[in-house]
Amino acid sequence: MNQDFLPINGTDYVELYVGNAKQSALYYQYAFGYELIAYAGPETGIKDRASYVLKQGKIRLVLTSPLHSNHPISKHLMQHGDGVKVIALWVDDAEKSWEETTRRGAVSVEAPHELKDAHGEVKIASIQTYGDTIHTFVERKNYQGVFLPGYVSKKSSYQASPIGLLHIDHCVGNVGLGEMNTWVSFYEKVMGFSLLVTFDDKDISTEYSALMSKVVSNGNGFIKFPINEPAEGKKKSQIEEYLDFYGGPGVQHLAIATNDIIYTVGELRKRGVEFLEVPSSYYDTLLDRVGSIEEDLQPLRELNILVDRDEEGYLLQIFTKPVQDRPTLFFEIIQRKGAISFGKGNFKALFEAIEREQELRGNL
Repeated sequence: MNQDFLPINGTDYVELYVGNAKQSALYYQYAFGYELIAYAGPETGIKDRASYVLKQGKIRLVLTSPLHSNHPISKHLMQHGDGVKVIALWVDDAEKSWEETTRRGAVSVEAPHELKDAHGEVKIASIQTYGDTIHTFVERKNYQGVFLPGYVSKKSSYQASPIGLLHIDHCVGNVGLGEMNTWVSFYEKVMGFSLLVTFDDKDISTEYSALMSKVVSNGNGFIKFPINEPAEGKKKSQIEEYLDFYGGPGVQHLAIATNDIIYTVGELRKRGVEFLEVPSSYYDTLLDRVGSIEEDLQPLRELNILVDRDEEGYLLQIFTKPVQDRPTLFFEIIQRKGAISFGKGNFKALFEAIEREQELRGNL
């Protein structure tokens, strides 16, 4: 077994650039049950932007908005709209992580440096991945503060009620036609990930459109990145629609784990989160396809939750509609009952659901 030159402990945080972080923060508190824990902005000495840190389970979301029209983040928002900028990885040694990856060909965004305050120090460094997305290595073993130096604790007067979100299960990137293998190779060679699974256009297609997908994973399996590219089809695929509206490659969705998907999705629906709908006929033959499951079929049908099985067990999953007006970033809620795969058996039903939405938008 090769020595893992890039040991990763998990996802440290995901940072989204958004048009109005104050309002977005309230949306994620109310709809998704995140708790506001920290803030950075003019009041804390950061003059050019405002950032709100939200937490639930092991998940940290950072929502950042620029304060001036000529700020680089403003240009990012003009091109992409709201979306994921940083997938931060929690490591024991940020400098070594940066050195090992840049030595293997990663483009450096930020060389290793220390951030300090009264609570200790954090070392960070960043490299480029697909599109304008970056990976930031975060080493925080000498830090006791709420998030990072420069941030202060912040609570909301709104009492958020959590909905059972645990951690990020996987994070999916969309890249251009012919770019998937380039980025798979990047994760293998530059970051030491291995190829976990491949889906081709025979696996993921409808009458009109198709996509190709490969999943890469780090050594301990804590970090999984499916990479999608469009495949030739009669009409525009969901990946092409994303690339058009996002203005290039980027993060398509974050999959978030729960131990009780019926409760989690019931709460999200109550709070106004919209989901893709599959026809009720999907449930007529569900048990024939996946075998026996512990859950009662009726709530799954009512909530439109999908089920798939692999050799290890089964999983339950559902996908929100995009969480902003551009048809770009959305969320997946997933509960694993042993299964380690990604719901291949649901691809066709999901694809057709996405195409119905595309058609309504006039983008199919």
